[in-house]
Amino acid sequence: MEHFKCLIIGSGPAGYTAAIYAGRANLAPVLYSGMQPGGQLTITTDIENFPGQPEPVNGFELMEQMRQQAERYGADIRNGSVTAVDFSHAPYSITIDGENTVQADTVIIATGASAKYLGLPDEQKYAGAGVSACATCDGFFYRKKTVAVVGGGDSACEEASYLSHLASKVYLVVRKPYLRASKIMQERVASAPNIEILYEHEVRGLYGERFVEGAHLVHHTPEGDCKVDLPIDGLFLAIGHHPNTEVFRPWLDTDEAGYIVTIPGTPRTKVPGVFAAGDVADPHYRQAITAAAAGCQAAIEAERYLG
Repeated sequence: MEHFKCLIIGSGPAGYTAAIYAGRANLAPVLYSGMQPGGQLTITTDIENFPGQPEPVNGFELMEQMRQQAERYGADIRNGSVTAVDFSHAPYSITIDGENTVQADTVIIATGASAKYLGLPDEQKYAGAGVSACATCDGFFYRKKTVAVVGGGDSACEEASYLSHLASKVYLVVRKPYLRASKIMQERVASAPNIEILYEHEVRGLYGERFVEGAHLVHHTPEGDCKVDLPIDGLFLAIGHHPNTEVFRPWLDTDEAGYIVTIPGTPRTKVPGVFAAGDVADPHYRQAITAAAAGCQAAIEAERYLG
């Protein structure tokens, strides 16, 4: 059984930054990249607010640079997902892909968060046939077509803005009578001539033979609810995320939404030597720079814990 000083689970900005710092501290970190190497930023187009990048940088490119930097300082980056852990005693046991078990003196959890879905049966029915949670992944397939984006926050506005450069028409389906997005994102949506916002609408289903041909909506009005059929070629979900913490919940404290609870002001969990960094423990900021900072903190804490 392999035994590591420092095991990092996850490969977004938190995981890669932790690997950079742990590598420079001679901890010989091993990082398992998970289902989405590079994390959520690999499906983001232009990142405009990461320090040191005066021009917009592609999310995949930024994560590739971080990966290379981590490897330069000795990080062993591997493919594989953690399917079970045992934090009952140190060294801690971690199972990879349900088969291989390794041990680690310290563990940094940086598994991030995943996109939420509406929970409609039609989402599964039309998965890969008109339903997506990633505009930058699948937007190309909807060039000069009509699409709808569900959500009213920054992510939804960003998806709608991105799709407006590809699709002929973009509907932004918003459950509330207003947008929750930041002012700059609202302005971008408002300035796009082919984006139409449908306030107080909810998606209740989809229709189509083999592929999505439209969405069944409900429009909430003062006079009552009205059913509306909206012809579209694709539906994009942008309604938030849930933390990827299921495997850790038997051992660590989580809040009501499932985010790992850490000791305030630190990445330390209630288990000595186990740390959480990035979106997996951050329901508030969820930015690349704050995730990277948390990864730095976790690696420093791991070094101090090892003495």
